[in-house]
Amino acid sequence: MQFNEGAELDLSQVSDQRGVGGRVAGVGGGLGVVGLIIYFLVQQFTGIQLPAGGLEGLGQNTQVESSQLAEKCKTGADANRDSDCRVVATINSIQAFWTDQFARSGNTYQVTKTNFFRTSVNTRCGNATSAVGPFYCPADSQVYIDLDFFNELRTKFGATGGPFVEAYVLAHEYGHHVQNLLGTSDRVTSRTGPTSDSVRLELQADCYAGAWAKAATTVPSSNGQPLISNITQEDVNAALDAAARIGDDFIQRELGGGRVDTTKFSHGSSAQRQKWFNTGLSTGDPARCNTFDTNNLG
Repeated sequence: MQFNEGAELDLSQVSDQRGVGGRVAGVGGGLGVVGLIIYFLVQQFTGIQLPAGGLEGLGQNTQVESSQLAEKCKTGADANRDSDCRVVATINSIQAFWTDQFARSGNTYQVTKTNFFRTSVNTRCGNATSAVGPFYCPADSQVYIDLDFFNELRTKFGATGGPFVEAYVLAHEYGHHVQNLLGTSDRVTSRTGPTSDSVRLELQADCYAGAWAKAATTVPSSNGQPLISNITQEDVNAALDAAARIGDDFIQRELGGGRVDTTKFSHGSSAQRQKWFNTGLSTGDPARCNTFDTNNLG
């Protein structure tokens, strides 16, 4: 994946909190630390975007000036040589795509931030550590990621890795933001199982990621130039490889003891995740990502 060297980057869409340690959340409503752990386990590993009820009063991490990012990440040329700037450019592209898609249907997309953190972070959904992986917090409508996760994909999960794998992960998380804006997240009632609402939510986010990828080379930056100049078949293959390695069956079989139990599926099988990413990629149409109203999830 290559970026147009003259494209301008928008740093307002990211917040770099890597210089700030995550604070233990001050919990309202008597939820307690155990409740926070359960909250994040349910949200991350079942895909359920729980309401923030009972988490009122959680302070947010102190925001820091992303001055270093602003100094080094100005154009697509910077994205081609620096991994942080590459992530910024990818986020810009994803959100430009959804801004256009919402406008086509007469709606307004709400641009939101991705927060970079290290080790731990405090959000309106509570305190989380890097072990949670990338996640979307519906209470503050923001994405959170420890960028070391991309290294874990290669070392722990055995994924090929690469810039387009990073893009797939980010586009998936922004898919959850779109679901939150559209109210799709409210349809989730069943948390586990091969055809559960949780699985349908995650597969739809994969499909949304594919739809963005289809249009990625035409999505413009703020100065009108396309942000991404080239995506190769090798890039797509790497994303499909990553999708397979974060399927429920792969994780259970390779990282969880060897036994596959479909009743505990929360994100979909490897084949399903690949299928729905490919559905979005081949059609470029988010309307074709209606995983909630199909009897054939793959």
